[in-house]
Amino acid sequence: MAEKSKSHESTAHDLPDLHSVFEAQKRIEDVIWETPLVDSPAVARESGAAEVLLKLESLQNTGAFKVRGAANKILGLSDEDRSRGVITFSTGNHGKAVSFVSGKTGIKAVVCLSEHVPAYRVQKIRDLGAEVEVKGHSQDEAEEHYYQLMESRGMVPVVPFDDPAIVSGQGTIALELLRRRPDLDMLLVPLSGGGLLAGIAMAAKSINPNITVVGVSISQSPAMLESVKAGHPVAVEEKDTLADSLLGGIGRENYYTLPLIQKYVDQHVVIDEAEIEKAMVYAYIQHSLVIEGASAVGIAAIQSGKVAVAGKRIASVISGSSVDPAAFLKVLQKHVH
Repeated sequence: MAEKSKSHESTAHDLPDLHSVFEAQKRIEDVIWETPLVDSPAVARESGAAEVLLKLESLQNTGAFKVRGAANKILGLSDEDRSRGVITFSTGNHGKAVSFVSGKTGIKAVVCLSEHVPAYRVQKIRDLGAEVEVKGHSQDEAEEHYYQLMESRGMVPVVPFDDPAIVSGQGTIALELLRRRPDLDMLLVPLSGGGLLAGIAMAAKSINPNITVVGVSISQSPAMLESVKAGHPVAVEEKDTLADSLLGGIGRENYYTLPLIQKYVDQHVVIDEAEIEKAMVYAYIQHSLVIEGASAVGIAAIQSGKVAVAGKRIASVISGSSVDPAAFLKVLQKHVH
């Protein structure tokens, strides 16, 4: 496991702060739900934790936390920018969120996806009303196509993670968590591009500097973790994974999520595919939850012993429910007899 590194040496961009998270909470309150926080006693007993709580963003509008950041960005646009329409690139959940919020506000949306994005996610984005462009073998290649379309069509970018409005929107999860449970010792948060982790870590540590924030990456695509180690954005090979929404890089340039994670995140752990499977099955058996692989990584971090939890009060963010039914059934059949 890697401990937190030094902060980003310099950035000309103003980082979002706790005030911007409270502003986001007010702006998006009519679009998002305050999701449940449920007790998970079985994994607490197994691990020796005093308490383990699951923050069920899998029950959020569109089935994932992403709608928080997308709503904060889009609802904060001027009328002129709204008339231009919005464009984004995504591994699925952010694209659904942008399509959902745009549909509610009557704004045209284009979502650029790579060929790696599962077909069921592509169809859901189309069903919500966005125009879908599929191009490239990775999120970075889809991002290249997005830049071309953004310039040619003059649309407003709504990026998946590296934007202060997106980060602040995701940070509202921390406000909900700590309002209900100010006594939490540790937060476990899935990590990919870093919008979710950056927002939660910044807000939580601003409220309680003593809380421990852990980023949980997957072995198949630990782009942010490798970037934290290097001190600058690093590209990694994307491999097939049950946690497909954690695939992708952190962008060619990164102004917000990397420095925020360097500043506020205390610890990083990496989870493999077998550990993800076990955690998905646990969530189903113990809580009747159908969750995507990305959602399971916090539970997996506890079950695997990769994070020290003995005697601690812990919350794990269950980030989404967008899982291919066939893949989910295959995992269940493999582990449940």
